[in-house]
Amino acid sequence: MKMEQVRLRVLFVILVGVICYGVADNLGFDPWMPTLVGGWITTIVVVAERGLVRASIRELMIGGLGLGVGVVLANLLAYPILLIDPLKQLAPFILLFINVIFASVGLTVAVKRGEEITNFLSRLSGKKAQIRETKYKILDTSVIIDGRIADLCEIGFIEGILVIPNFILTELQQIADSSASTKRTRGRRGLDMLNRLQSQENIPTQIVDKDFPHIPEVDGKLLQLAKIMGADIITNDYNLKKVAKIQNVKVMNINEIATALKPVLLPGESLKISILKEGENPNQGVAYLEDGTMVVIEGGKKYIGKEMEVLVTSVLQTTTGKMIFTEIKNETGKERKRRVKGKAN
Repeated sequence: MKMEQVRLRVLFVILVGVICYGVADNLGFDPWMPTLVGGWITTIVVVAERGLVRASIRELMIGGLGLGVGVVLANLLAYPILLIDPLKQLAPFILLFINVIFASVGLTVAVKRGEEITNFLSRLSGKKAQIRETKYKILDTSVIIDGRIADLCEIGFIEGILVIPNFILTELQQIADSSASTKRTRGRRGLDMLNRLQSQENIPTQIVDKDFPHIPEVDGKLLQLAKIMGADIITNDYNLKKVAKIQNVKVMNINEIATALKPVLLPGESLKISILKEGENPNQGVAYLEDGTMVVIEGGKKYIGKEMEVLVTSVLQTTTGKMIFTEIKNETGKERKRRVKGKAN
């Protein structure tokens, strides 16, 4: 598909050159110079087109402003020079050369100093500058079905515009129509979450019809769309994040955010918790925090089904998450020693 696009662009440049040649020849001018100029300008447009589709509206406006200022300065400088008699015959070439140079410099400077230009114009207008640019965030299937993204939006934790590609909607519909009951339930939950996201007012949502038929995998489509829009991807897929990092696409993983926001419990701190079941070792009980973190209670077997106050003794970080080891807070030292002695025997 990429080779086909390259061929079409080359044919377009050649076609413009042929048209310029024919028009100039019919008008009685030397056809080669218009042909070269037309082909050169078309080539610049084709090369710039790839960058333009990735640029944001703000960048396009700033770039257009810089281009316009460059052209104005070029003409102010060029016309006095063209009044010199020896240079009048070369006037078209001098005018073209100066305009191209000044327009290119104006465009480049404006894009690189866009934030400063925005702040300066804002001060002139008496309005507070908008430092942060609106950022697009593309949602994948896993994070929509998960549902926590809706909570994050409602509390104002997520900023920007949520983008839901049409191919993600199609995938959710296919999951919702699956013959397997588990998949069908997940798909319907995802569609419900989409309705919830669209009904909340804090973060705007946008459905994008852009598709990439030549890319069969949904993950590949997501990465390509993120590159074109300059957007971030929000997902729960760890492998997608690894691939995105290779392709310089920023990814937010909801599971990593949840892990980072888990409360930090240090040895010696206490908490109240309901002991749910027996642990692997004798006399141990097991409980869970609200975020799913496992808590192992030494001597908690006899308190199964009760809510007890426990003291944190240690915290173990594993590949699947954290495990917190505790003991019953009101247990006397004598009872603790007796239990330890019993283990030794």
